[in-house]
Amino acid sequence: MEPQGPGCRGSVLFGCELTASTKSYTFQVDEEDDSNHILALSVVCLTDGAKDECNVVEVVGRNRENQEIAVPMANLKLSCQPLLSLDNFKLQPPVTFRLAAGSGPVHVTGWHQIVQREDASFEEDDDLSEEEELAPIMPAKKWKRKQ
Repeated sequence: MEPQGPGCRGSVLFGCELTASTKSYTFQVDEEDDSNHILALSVVCLTDGAKDECNVVEVVGRNRENQEIAVPMANLKLSCQPLLSLDNFKLQPPVTFRLAAGSGPVHVTGWHQIVQREDASFEEDDDLSEEEELAPIMPAKKWKRKQ
């Protein structure tokens, strides 16, 4: 099912394969593009030809201080866990997928979502107005104890 939402201009199916010969894949977008790009990951799985060994897939990105950071995303083994559902785990490009251990092949799949920036700011304004419409919180009533 293709994820959609307010401000979503479109989604394109995404997929890459990590193997012993191709240990990494970088997903990036044109820096001049003024849209927000989101990579929503669905599944990471072993495919035909995989050995019964641990295959560790890492996500490499940048933290708030612009330092490179690598985080293990999946540890797959053919005999016990050949796939992992990521439930549209969202990442913002650029992001690199790296096969840190094992020989694969490992497939990473998901959706590349493109969202217009002005639509995203419009959503935030809607959220603020909804908060303003909420009734004020009233103090709890105190009950007198019967003696």
